Amino acid sequence: MPRTFDGSAGWPALRERLAARLDPGTLAALDEAVAFAVERHGDQRRPAGEPYVEHLLEALEVLAEGVGERDPDTLRAAVLHDVVEDTPTTLEEVRARFGDRVAELVGWVTKGEDREAYLAALPGAPDAAIAVKLADRLSNVQRLRTHPRPAKRASYYRETVATIVPLAAGRPWFEDWYRAWAAEHADLGGAV
Repeated sequence: MPRTFDGSAGWPALRERLAARLDPGTLAALDEAVAFAVERHGDQRRPAGEPYVEHLLEALEVLAEGVGERDPDTLRAAVLHDVVEDTPTTLEEVRARFGDRVAELVGWVTKGEDREAYLAALPGAPDAAIAVKLADRLSNVQRLRTHPRPAKRASYYRETVATIVPLAAGRPWFEDWYRAWAAEHADLGGAV
């Protein structure tokens, strides 16, 4: 059974755990990113009803604690990965506040109107953007059974196996996690 990440304890608890792993400058940069994400996402909820910010913290936790990522831009992009897609925030606002590299990473993981084209382009993304996407999807699928719509559970499982799991190739921690997850949830998508 793969590890489950949980953002429900909030940023102060995660920050305290990360203080042993990350330097103070990175933690301060994450303070700013988390505050911005909380402000922009507001009262948004996930499909199962939990506060949206929990998903953002889970993506961060996956990278910082699971994978061992230390790059501040990659970690901030994990926190901000849905701010352009799911709020009125623009990529230019992200760039002005957090810099070109964070904006580039957020841009790579922001779905446009054409979902198929977005998924097809992901293999060409920079390694850091792929890591953010893998962490994002991991947070989404780790509790896939709690999604309120069975048809969505099945289609999301199949899409993950077909388009996201291949991105984990050459990234041992993600390969192992997704392999265990796919096996444990295979009944959701049938044969793929």
